[in-house]
Amino acid sequence: MAGQSYEQRKTGTESAAEASKELKRKKRMNLVVYAAAFAIFQTIVILVFSLTVMRIRNPKFRLTSVTVEDLTAAPSPVSFNMKLSAQVAVKNSNFGHFKFDNTTIWFDYGGVGVGEAFVAKGRSKARSTKKMDVTVELNSNNIPNNSSLESEIKAGFVALTGHSKLSGKVQLMKLIKKKKSAEMNCAMLVNLVTRAVQDINCQ
Repeated sequence: MAGQSYEQRKTGTESAAEASKELKRKKRMNLVVYAAAFAIFQTIVILVFSLTVMRIRNPKFRLTSVTVEDLTAAPSPVSFNMKLSAQVAVKNSNFGHFKFDNTTIWFDYGGVGVGEAFVAKGRSKARSTKKMDVTVELNSNNIPNNSSLESEIKAGFVALTGHSKLSGKVQLMKLIKKKKSAEMNCAMLVNLVTRAVQDINCQ
């Protein structure tokens, strides 16, 4: 009986030891799984952060609306004079603000300059759009006589383009600064009959 009891105790001790080893092994495996899952999670977070927050894009610079304040146009002698009031917008999709310098918007007819508007320096906040109002006076003084302006005035419209480049820096978390620029290239039609600007198309 004593021998049998000893064997039973021995077997029980060995079983307990094996169970303890198995429990420790499972705990180690769980720790490895948790560590791997945490590493994968961190990698995903860093990747998403890099592709969204830390990715710095060029802002967009556009003419959003233009109204005619004053207008005179004549087919003979061919000429026009107009005063336009325009709203421009700087759309900043970055997670840091965009601080830009002074710039000029040049207005052309058929590739010939007919006027310009000054845009003062400023700042577009993170993930927002800054809107500004500018005024420009345009005239046909530099347009050659052999242009198509006479036929356009007789048809009741004048096609204009506006272009500019806005340069500045995007700042993230007061640590990262990167130079970025926004280019404007807009086309529009000035309706001489209704004295309105229509079909503004910016790229």
